Amino acid sequence: MNASKKFDARRSARTVATLVLLSAFAFGHSAHADKKSKQAATPQLSLNMAKNAAMAALIQCRQDGYAVSVAVVDRSGVLITQVRNPAAGPHTIGSSYGKAFTSASMGQATTNLANAIAKNPALDGLRDMDPRLVILAGGLPIVINGQRVGGIGVGGAPGGQLDEACAMQGLQRIGAE
Repeated sequence: MNASKKFDARRSARTVATLVLLSAFAFGHSAHADKKSKQAATPQLSLNMAKNAAMAALIQCRQDGYAVSVAVVDRSGVLITQVRNPAAGPHTIGSSYGKAFTSASMGQATTNLANAIAKNPALDGLRDMDPRLVILAGGLPIVINGQRVGGIGVGGAPGGQLDEACAMQGLQRIGAE
C-alpha cells in the first residue's frame, strides 16, 4: 500500500471514530435531556404557590370571622410556609402543621381519616404512627396534574369543617385538584 492510501485509510478511520463519538455524545445528551424533561414534567409545589395557598386560606377564614393558622408542606411533609392570624391561639400553629403533614403523608383529607377511625375503632392506632399526625378535619392533600405534591392544614376555626373550607379556598387559588 502506498503512503497516500495509508493516509486516506487513517483519515477515514479517524472520521468514522469521530462520528461514532459524536453520535454517542448526541445520544447520551439526548437521553440526558429526555430525563431532565421527564423530571421537569413532575409537578412541584413552589414557595410562591405555597404562600398563595396559605394566604388565600387565611384570608377566607378571616372573612368568615375565624382567627386561624395555615401551614403548607411539601410531599414529604416538610414545612414550606406557615401563616398565622395574630388573634389565633398558639395551639393553632401545631394543629395546622399537623393537619398539613397528615394530609400530605397519608394522601387524603384529614376528615376522611377521622371518619374512618370513628367508624372502625381498630384504626385508632393510626393516631400513634407518628407524633406529627393530627387526625382532625382541616387538612387537605395538594394534588397538581394528578400527583400529590404536598398538603395544606388550617387550625383555629370553631369546627374542622370550617378549617377545611378555608383550606379548600387555598387549593382553588393555586389551581390544585
